[in-house]
Amino acid sequence: MSKIAIVGATGRAGSQLLEEALRRGHSVVAIARDPAPLQGREGVTVKALDAKDSAALQAAVAGVDAVLSAAHFSTLAPQAIIEPVKRAGVKRLLVVGGAGSLLLPSGHRVIDSPDFPEAYKAEASAGVKFLEALRQEPTLDWTFLSPSAEFVEGERSGRYTLGKDHLLIGADGKSWITFADYAIAMLDELEKPAHSRARFTVGY
Repeated sequence: MSKIAIVGATGRAGSQLLEEALRRGHSVVAIARDPAPLQGREGVTVKALDAKDSAALQAAVAGVDAVLSAAHFSTLAPQAIIEPVKRAGVKRLLVVGGAGSLLLPSGHRVIDSPDFPEAYKAEASAGVKFLEALRQEPTLDWTFLSPSAEFVEGERSGRYTLGKDHLLIGADGKSWITFADYAIAMLDELEKPAHSRARFTVGY
């Protein structure tokens, strides 16, 4: 079993990553500005810090096998995560991505579609920049997992479909994944790497 750090461990995606990691017997360093709800959890080491504090983040992730970042892109520049991870000597970085950079059947990016919600554009644009920064990274073993268009609360069904760079759309026309099933896909990738230095996507 691995020792992993989760940045943004109390968020909607991060909390499901934490639950899935613990379910599988991994030990977790939970990083959040206010991780108080996680105090006392078996297998969890709590680190209260702002991920913008580069030195604190580096110290928090030192010694782990992998870092999973579930931080919001619009609040952190890519290097705010990438550089502390590298300086700490951690080889693997797995990132909770966005759907904006995925491709539609037309070949255009989701973020460039006319009906893309304006309210999500800042976060989606920052996610695109994060992926571009990873693709320029010469040494880090990174993975960027994009969810489907709708990333929602819901049950852990244990089923999912994987894709590469195109948005997954079901037979019913929906493109969605729950946080819980997304977490399964991410932990599967952690345990059996199949997308080293690559982006992939998950949906139903």
